[in-house]
Amino acid sequence: MAAAAPQPPPPPFLATIPENTVPETAPFRHPLYARIRLATILDVPHIHKLIHQLATFERLAHQCTATEASLAATLFPSPNPPPPFTSFNVFILEVSPDPFPPPAPQEDTTNSSPLLKTLHLDLPIEDSEKEIFRSEIGGDVVVAGFVLFFPKYSTYLAKPGFHIEDLFVREPYRKHGFGKMLITAVAGQAVKMGYGMVEWVVLDWNVNAIQFYERIGTKVYQDKRICRLTGEDLDVEGSAK
Repeated sequence: MAAAAPQPPPPPFLATIPENTVPETAPFRHPLYARIRLATILDVPHIHKLIHQLATFERLAHQCTATEASLAATLFPSPNPPPPFTSFNVFILEVSPDPFPPPAPQEDTTNSSPLLKTLHLDLPIEDSEKEIFRSEIGGDVVVAGFVLFFPKYSTYLAKPGFHIEDLFVREPYRKHGFGKMLITAVAGQAVKMGYGMVEWVVLDWNVNAIQFYERIGTKVYQDKRICRLTGEDLDVEGSAK
């Protein structure tokens, strides 16, 4: 009588993983929520500190004479402030470990809704200045950067545009896409208003910034120089020889 054929080995056991279960091998991610909104006069103390940090980074702290009072008077003049985007404007970058609420309908009266973004980081960001940059809205919201811009005009295009005077992201928050987010906010506002361009100046030694701007499609002109009159030199007729 022939021996019975050996039975095949049982199939491997495959455990069923519930859809919402994160595998043990998956890396733990740290969400960080970002928002860009139009600044108000309550943001002046943070804007002032950010400007001084920018001046230090650019090695021009000795030229920075702005005060909270002078910033408030020129950026948010009273009693008749100009409409948004017709004069000087500041977008504030805020970050929080908790989601920001969606913008309320009445916040869109200026044709500029807050821009929201969620990042998932491998490690949480360590911010030693978190307390001094805590936002006026409270909670764990921290001011991480800003961009200051104002209208300009292109005779070649016969269109208005925006000039970015300053763009700054605090050191702990760099290399996470926040600089691009700030530029996107200004460019998006230009598109909404039918403007033709957004321009700014970059220091020639800031190679990282130049490479970043080129990566996002910016044309960096090598054949232009900045010309500026300031202080007593504004009296051109009196100083002409």
